[in-house]
Amino acid sequence: MNLKNRSFLTLKDYTKEEIRYLLDLSKELKAKKKQGIIGSSLAGKNIVLIFDKTSTRTRCSFEVAINDEGGNVTFLDNSQFNVKESVEDSAKVLGGIYDGIEYRGFSQQLVEDLAKYSGVPVYNGLTDVDHPTQTLADFLTIEENLDKPLNEVKFVFAGDIRNNVCYGLMYGACKMGMDFICLGPDALEVDPEVLAYCQEEAKKSGGSVTVTSSLDDIEGADVIYTDIWVSMGEPEELYKTRVDLLQPYKVTPVMMAKTKNDNVLFMHCLPSFHDFNTVLAKEKKEQGIDIREVEDDVFRSKSSVVFQEAENRMHTIKAVLVATLGK
Repeated sequence: MNLKNRSFLTLKDYTKEEIRYLLDLSKELKAKKKQGIIGSSLAGKNIVLIFDKTSTRTRCSFEVAINDEGGNVTFLDNSQFNVKESVEDSAKVLGGIYDGIEYRGFSQQLVEDLAKYSGVPVYNGLTDVDHPTQTLADFLTIEENLDKPLNEVKFVFAGDIRNNVCYGLMYGACKMGMDFICLGPDALEVDPEVLAYCQEEAKKSGGSVTVTSSLDDIEGADVIYTDIWVSMGEPEELYKTRVDLLQPYKVTPVMMAKTKNDNVLFMHCLPSFHDFNTVLAKEKKEQGIDIREVEDDVFRSKSSVVFQEAENRMHTIKAVLVATLGK
């Protein structure tokens, strides 16, 4: 499998076999990390990180992954990028200096333009419509916890089914032959183009992609996944409206029980509002708004694999970097 010099912008660009390779490489690199084996695949490589959105897991994962494999990393801040200098010009400048570029921000077109003009591999750390590195980490976590292949997994994303994490998971699931259910209110419509693409790909892989508002459809689910209800960059005024709309899809012990699967996993990309121990959750509670997308009893239960998921961000990002830039 040769992925050298490939960008990682969306899983739509990758085949089932290439995704399988990245997951297997992730397992190998994770095992080496646990054994204290230091790599050198990125020795002599320089990678720049650009963040237009805040980050904990993505930034830490890229920095540790690069350092583990002997590479050098620059966190670019206070630059002229996309302000006084166009994306095209910045891409050409950075492509002449660095071996790879990571971007986390709003526009999918922007990350694609970086890849178009820079001449080096570009990595999507998150945009408004996709989150491919999260999907890889999620699939690795599923394989570590379920005794079945991905093409036998029934996966339910509950809540805001139009967000970037849901779309990224859909792209991966349809390639890997999973049964993927978007569970949310009828008022929130999945992008028709995204849905059509995923359903067509699912036909090829033997999977399925279904949109439903009925909680009855989660019976037999292997995974219940959710995300916060108001995403980064959305106006704060949305909280009351969004909470009222999504309250029936909050992940609770009752929802988990509806799966009738004692081994069902709870997953979340994080950060999560699962209690009132954050400034924002407390503030909203005082305003009479409960913004929790999952109850604490589920988040802290034996079904929850959220912190294993978070760790796996680093191992899967490392695999992408080693596969595309490594020696």
